[in-house]
Amino acid sequence: MKRNEYTMPITGNMVLGADKPVLFAGPCVVESMDICIEIGSRAKTLAKQIGFEYVFKASFDKANRTSSGSFRSIGMDKALGVLEEVGKALDVPLLTDVHESSQIKEVAKVVDVLQIPAFLCRQTDLLLAAGESGKAVKIKRGQFMAPEDMRFAVDKIRSTGNDKVCLTERGFSLGYHNLVVDMRALPIMRQFAPVVFDVTHSVQQPGGLGGSSGGQREMAPYLARAAGAAGVDGFFIETHPDPSKALSDGPNMVPLAEMEAFLSMIKEAWLLGEKYKGFKI
Repeated sequence: MKRNEYTMPITGNMVLGADKPVLFAGPCVVESMDICIEIGSRAKTLAKQIGFEYVFKASFDKANRTSSGSFRSIGMDKALGVLEEVGKALDVPLLTDVHESSQIKEVAKVVDVLQIPAFLCRQTDLLLAAGESGKAVKIKRGQFMAPEDMRFAVDKIRSTGNDKVCLTERGFSLGYHNLVVDMRALPIMRQFAPVVFDVTHSVQQPGGLGGSSGGQREMAPYLARAAGAAGVDGFFIETHPDPSKALSDGPNMVPLAEMEAFLSMIKEAWLLGEKYKGFKI
């Protein structure tokens, strides 16, 4: 059932903006096959149990780390190989980031959703190449972008003839090392495309630990509940069995052991948002 003016097909039977919220969840970066299978299998089970559609998420490369000394990737070919095996083993769609137009041809052979990082949401050539791939494209709103201006990023994808596009909210920069989520951005951007709320990076503190980013994991439940009640089509959550040992973004991850309670909570908030979605003043 179509809930909004816009939807984004992901696979044949999975649509963002239909009658179930979509959960995009996994580790921040491809660390190993074992970690990806552990996280993906648990997330898939919980999604089915609680009432989400599920897409496995992991970056094959983290090209935007604070420090050049931070971990980036196990290598493009090896990471894409892991993603492909995870997709087959778990029978789930896949999402990963792309940072350069030249990466898209190879990445699109493996994944179902191409994610455009927030810092790159204005990069026309990258957006056009992603659109031309024919894959679903998930664009993160830049921390420097007004919500209403994201319509132009969406237009760039649609100009290629590809209507499979959505937007993601992750907060805007307010001073150094601080992000703030303006909930007004959700209904504004939902006028142009389905909207996903990025739980993980909304509580990130970019560069807050000097050579790496910090985070306020304890604030994730408040923002996730608010976004669910405000009305979104999906949630993006990075998770790990031991965030303190994660190779990227550990301070703002939801621990894997807490995911069942966390997803149950935000599903209740999402249902509340559905109940009152037609209310206007």
